[in-house]
Amino acid sequence: MPAELDIFGVYVPTFLLLALAAMAVTRLLSRLVSQVGLGRLIWHRALFDLSVFVLVTGAGYVLLQRIA
Repeated sequence: MPAELDIFGVYVPTFLLLALAAMAVTRLLSRLVSQVGLGRLIWHRALFDLSVFVLVTGAGYVLLQRIA
């Protein structure tokens, strides 16, 4: 996995792009949890969202390591 990507002449850290993708997936999962009704079972919603974000980011990092 390259440390940086060249996007139109600007070097962007790979981890930044990974974190942005993880944030989008986390938002989708958060909406899904709310619509299904599991949100009422969560004790601290912000802490839950943060932990899901960390898990999704870590899983994306591991996948990128295996691919590249």
